[in-house]
Amino acid sequence: MAIDRDHVLRSAAALLTRKSTATMDEVAKAAGISRATLHRHFAGRDALVRALEQLGIAECEAALDRARLEEGPAAEAVRRLVREIQPAAGLLSFLYGENQLWEGDGLNEGWQRLDARISALFQRGQRAGAFRIDLSPVWLTEALYGLIASCAWATLDGRVASRDFPTMIAELLLGGALRREEP
Repeated sequence: MAIDRDHVLRSAAALLTRKSTATMDEVAKAAGISRATLHRHFAGRDALVRALEQLGIAECEAALDRARLEEGPAAEAVRRLVREIQPAAGLLSFLYGENQLWEGDGLNEGWQRLDARISALFQRGQRAGAFRIDLSPVWLTEALYGLIASCAWATLDGRVASRDFPTMIAELLLGGALRREEP
């Protein structure tokens, strides 16, 4: 019987988003397959996490494409980005906490592509005079990731309503990033 790798990855993502310490047995059960079958496709947790990383990067790149970051005012592009990335936020929050992805020389180039695209959006907003220039685009990008992960965790815990996700993230980030007129 052939298994649907995408189904296994999405099942693993859904479980690990709720329970980041889930075992490979629990991942297999969530996907409706045996542990042996899971291990035939993913040699261990690290291989599974790396495959989830690829999925997360692909989901983010698709969200950035849908958000049309180059169009309209930068603040509106940020709001579109947060709305478009919300379906992947749980997976991103899991990946955000996986230290093995960020240690050593093995950083996936996909993260660098995402960082560059988001940073370019913040740079565009700064050039247009909409965003503060004392906050670097790199920092604004990291702050966005942190807010997405935090809001995803709060949403999954039921402490925050899912429908409020885009507004809470975008308005907190933009409220701190918008340039204020000097008195």
